[in-house]
Amino acid sequence: MSQQPLTMEQLKQILQLKNDGVAIREIVRRTGISRNSIKKYLLRFEQTLEEKITGISNQQLAEAAYDTETSFLTIERRQALIKHFTYAESELKKTGVTRHLLWQEYKEHQPDGYNYSQYCHHLSVFLKKKDVVMHLHYDAGDMIMMDFAGKKMSYVCADSGEIIECQVFISVLPHSGLIFCKAVRSQNTYDFIDCINSMLKFYEGVTLTILCDNLKTAVIRPDKYEPVFTDICYQLSDHYATTFSATRPYRPRDKAMVERCVNIVYAHIYAPLRDRIFSSLSELNHAMHEQLRQLNDKPYKNTSYSRRYFYEQNERAKLKPLPTEVFILKKCTLATVQRNYHIQLPEDHHYYSVPYGYAGKKVKVWFDNKTVEIYDEHSRIAFHLRSHITQSAYHTIAEHMPSNHQYAVNIKGWTKPDLLARARQVGTHTAQVAEHILSSSIYPEQNYKSCYGMLMLQKTFGSSRLEAACARALGAPRVNYTMIKNILYAGLDKQQQTQDNNNSLPDHENIRGRDHYQ
Repeated sequence: MSQQPLTMEQLKQILQLKNDGVAIREIVRRTGISRNSIKKYLLRFEQTLEEKITGISNQQLAEAAYDTETSFLTIERRQALIKHFTYAESELKKTGVTRHLLWQEYKEHQPDGYNYSQYCHHLSVFLKKKDVVMHLHYDAGDMIMMDFAGKKMSYVCADSGEIIECQVFISVLPHSGLIFCKAVRSQNTYDFIDCINSMLKFYEGVTLTILCDNLKTAVIRPDKYEPVFTDICYQLSDHYATTFSATRPYRPRDKAMVERCVNIVYAHIYAPLRDRIFSSLSELNHAMHEQLRQLNDKPYKNTSYSRRYFYEQNERAKLKPLPTEVFILKKCTLATVQRNYHIQLPEDHHYYSVPYGYAGKKVKVWFDNKTVEIYDEHSRIAFHLRSHITQSAYHTIAEHMPSNHQYAVNIKGWTKPDLLARARQVGTHTAQVAEHILSSSIYPEQNYKSCYGMLMLQKTFGSSRLEAACARALGAPRVNYTMIKNILYAGLDKQQQTQDNNNSLPDHENIRGRDHYQ
């Protein structure tokens, strides 16, 4: 690289020392500039030395010190180079484009241009000036940044001896800098949920936003303005009362804090554990969490404050409280409501009811190990506790049934104590008839129907007539529903009341007394 020219301040210092009568050797000692350089510039200042240093402007000094013609050529070359760099900056992002290729193109257009080493030096300076960053301020409790590390950890399977590589999930609270990390087997949905649950449990609260990059588990369609998230993120947002946000595609600096934390985890967790062999994922995570505790408790350089200190003092109280239960993944499926106003859950072939008016419609079913929720568009129309019995079964809520179906269920659902209680409300004779009917055969359901039908006769004939009919029927050897109905329709219950008023038998020649049978 060619020698850099002296700065304006150095030139003024040399002139001042020369005007003060200081020898060249002493000027070299005081300024640290080489003897030949001082002589070269003093030779150019032969005319200028006769004047006072205070009377010379920077422009005059530059004209005297630098070769004007050479400087002009240098400026012209530099301008052409800067123009080329504006083009090269975008070209470098394309596949296969290298600095050497761009330099060759530059030399074709500028044969007297810079050689490769100088070209690369000036290009690096140009890109560095363009690549400026901005300091961002993060409010306490506002955001969590998360990412998966590029490098993996591993453990050895105790059964097979196989080395199993693990993904490492890393997150940070940008305000306090508190770091969390965990090893998981993959980045699939279940491991992603496990990471989020463990992260929020570690922080003991929830921020307003969780910022992630465009990993497939979280983002369906990346977009600078409106990314589309997976159903898992929407479920997590709803459960934890937070919001997921994604960085712009190919803009890792949008989450610069966690990108920096990845390197910190490499240095403070990966490196100390590099020679240890772990036999399970839980053992690996236990060792990582011990190193993580030391990292978060370690004071920042030249201070006595740690990440945990700032978290406890400034941020912990600003986090929203966690729900009572951790998030459990809910699966989603589309189903058509059958004519019997039930939908079938495909995993275990159980059937769950919806209001009968939705029969034939397509609905969305969200379910987990505990609950089943059924939605028509965005409105929930049914909620059930999920059943885990092995055989398929119907789970019906009475309010979902039409009135005639509810009536049929009411009949089918009677028990012997229920029917006897209703019979006693009519009268003692009715209760005795009900007892006879319920004990008349070995088929309980048929007995229940007969008894229920007998009790329903009071709606047509009234309670008093039913009680009288039952009193008359009790004299028969066998009592059933048909007998009571016939008595009522024939009006015999009224005749029973007439005969009760005259119990004496009339005298008749054909009536033999008791003496006849002695």
